[in-house]
Amino acid sequence: MIIHKTAAELAEAIAAGELTAEAVTRAFLDRIEAVDGRVHAFLHVDAEGALATARQVDADRAAGRALGPLAGVPVAVKDIVVTKGLPTTAASKILEGWIPPYDATIVARLKAAGMPILGKTNLDEFAMGSSTEYSAFGVTRNPWDLNRIPGGSGGGSAAAVAARMAPLAIGTDTGGSIRQPGAVTGTVGGKPTYGGTSRYGLIAFSSSLDTPGPVARTMLDAALLHEVIAGHDPRDSTSIPQPVPPVSAAARQGAEGDLTGVRLGMVREFGGDGAEPAVLAAYQAGVEALVKLGAEIVEVSCPHFEYALPAYYLIAPSECSSNLARFDSVRYGLRVGDDGSRSLEEVMSATREAGFGPEVKRRIILGTYALSSGYVDEYYGQAQKVRTLITRDFEAAFAKVDALISPTTPFAAFEFGARTSDPYQMYLADLYTIPSNLSGGPAVSVPVGLADGLPAGLQVMAPTMRDDVAYRVGAALESTQEPRLADQVPDVADKEL
Repeated sequence: MIIHKTAAELAEAIAAGELTAEAVTRAFLDRIEAVDGRVHAFLHVDAEGALATARQVDADRAAGRALGPLAGVPVAVKDIVVTKGLPTTAASKILEGWIPPYDATIVARLKAAGMPILGKTNLDEFAMGSSTEYSAFGVTRNPWDLNRIPGGSGGGSAAAVAARMAPLAIGTDTGGSIRQPGAVTGTVGGKPTYGGTSRYGLIAFSSSLDTPGPVARTMLDAALLHEVIAGHDPRDSTSIPQPVPPVSAAARQGAEGDLTGVRLGMVREFGGDGAEPAVLAAYQAGVEALVKLGAEIVEVSCPHFEYALPAYYLIAPSECSSNLARFDSVRYGLRVGDDGSRSLEEVMSATREAGFGPEVKRRIILGTYALSSGYVDEYYGQAQKVRTLITRDFEAAFAKVDALISPTTPFAAFEFGARTSDPYQMYLADLYTIPSNLSGGPAVSVPVGLADGLPAGLQVMAPTMRDDVAYRVGAALESTQEPRLADQVPDVADKEL
């Protein structure tokens, strides 16, 4: 079946004339229609636009025009990335119905590559969450168990790929929002080097952390999508003016299953405190598989990693408080209470009260406090100093090893409502992923087996702009996983809600 093929296989079949881009796109649109009522991965489906792109690819191929390596392969896009002419809501009532007048850089690159955009995927509101339970438009369900979360904030993108509604998807990673959903849905999630993919056209959450990246079923698929969206963008002041690392070549090299001479560091501070035993067992099995491939495993200490979580939850809310100030009821988006009897400040207050959900309000309040006069140096300033220390920990570790490994998450997918009453327990979902966001380095989550019947992931962290190292190690590990978790996910059409 078309929907069971990897993106690389689909691209090869389309290029060889064995499949048309239109047939491939229709197959995934049919799949969305059949099962997304159960999963709710999509907030908006653009069947007409996707099919138009697919037909154009088929016409260009028939005319002998040069096409990109993923031309005709459909993709889903997280609804925090702006898309010209398509709704972009960030899963928030405050942007309900907003139609952007321009494309994000990564969307423009998807279109230039001839990739049909199936639609926009669900997320925690403004990407603030670890479970996709904080969307204003309803939860997304994990295809492995419809009563469990698909991770967050990019649960919609991960669930769409896991449920075979899309071969590829775009996510954004601020504290683990690509990797963590990848781990709990059995998909591959890649966070590129910060600045390696453009933030132009992302609705900002935390500007010094937000990083768009690929969601896929295999390491090669993720690498191919990474190469489409990556590269310098002069419209993004944080974009790195360097060549894109050769991630697809690295993934192909890793798939050969030889890691001889590669040194991998196990982080002592990620020893497993608070992690579920079954997740740790799956991770340990992954480590043993890497050893069999020839990798040398050494223990390294990153002493400031234990402060990453509190540092992140000062930096990210502070930047969120600043970024979300633009939603003021004046320029665009929701406007409440404008009946002529209220002042602008009253209308603004009523709009933000009605438009923002509880987690967004919590982070705005925390960030506003951390940035307030008399506290900014004590809180935000100190957190930035910790960030520098964490970056130095990475630098010291990478002087000894080629990459670091850890579990991706401390626990497998939990049931809806299990952690929403205690924000700290929810925040712990990103315990292992946050350090790479603070340092800016690349990291990928690779499916590594099942923990009590649910997917678990192993994270590979690499030096800045050495994304290829992470892809090589991840692909090597993937080569030992037969069958792949992405091929084992139960069909949601057979599951009961």
